[in-house]
Amino acid sequence: MEREGFRSGFVSIIGRPNMGKSTLINALIGEKMVITSDKPQTTRNRIHCVLTREDAQLVFIDTPGIHKPHDKMGEYLLKTAYDSLDDVDVVLFLVDANFSPGKGDNFILNQLKGIKTPILLILNKIDQISIDMVKSRVKEYEEFSEHNVIPISALKGRNLDTLVDRIVSYLPEGPLYYPEDMITDQIEQFIVAELIREKIFQLTREEIPHAVAVEIEEMIERDEGKMYIRAVIYVERNSQKGIIIGKNGKMLKKIGQLARQDIESLLAISTYLDLWVKVKGDWREKDEELQRLGYKE
Repeated sequence: MEREGFRSGFVSIIGRPNMGKSTLINALIGEKMVITSDKPQTTRNRIHCVLTREDAQLVFIDTPGIHKPHDKMGEYLLKTAYDSLDDVDVVLFLVDANFSPGKGDNFILNQLKGIKTPILLILNKIDQISIDMVKSRVKEYEEFSEHNVIPISALKGRNLDTLVDRIVSYLPEGPLYYPEDMITDQIEQFIVAELIREKIFQLTREEIPHAVAVEIEEMIERDEGKMYIRAVIYVERNSQKGIIIGKNGKMLKKIGQLARQDIESLLAISTYLDLWVKVKGDWREKDEELQRLGYKE
């Protein structure tokens, strides 16, 4: 049943890698629903997260950063980002307040030309620059894009209420798409796998994270009131397997410890996390593996 005057709609967040898209969604939702990292291509799937207010429901779509693809995985990520622009009500184009508009921003802006969806240019990371510089950047990006510019800090939570109010003003009247207490449409196994992958991003060297996929093989609550999770970390080469495991298994243990903390917070239950590492050569170039691991339909 629709409420009179209630607004609802879908909001796509796009931008170059490492603009803070996932951090913004987590800040708006108030829960850790999507993983964050300072490395590009952290987000691999299109993820719906839901913010419900008394007067509106906003469904945010977190997307992979727009980049030049180097393999089939990269091609999938780029397609996922662009597909998110279809049938949404508002597009948030995220940029970094530390920098003036660049080639990458201009490339995305050109891709947005012709779409009729309202676009808000979000100047993120204003906590890292002075107030005078914020004013200067806002003017730069207004001239650059001709879109409304909203300065925010996703990390510090600055100006987020203004952002949400502005988004709601563009939404049509509509139904409650998701239950009021629902904050994501992803199943728990997906989020658990992502939390494990996040720790690998945080703890390993540059060449490792992009060669990693995580699959939840078993997730079951046992009689003793503890959640048992068996997860497989796939890498492409034996050398990567050695790095993930670490000397005397120390790296894998650290990954497990940090991931378990977030998983227990998510599930609100004591968890036993059983991690395995397996080699699956060049899985990012194989359509069947991308599909099996949930990265391709």
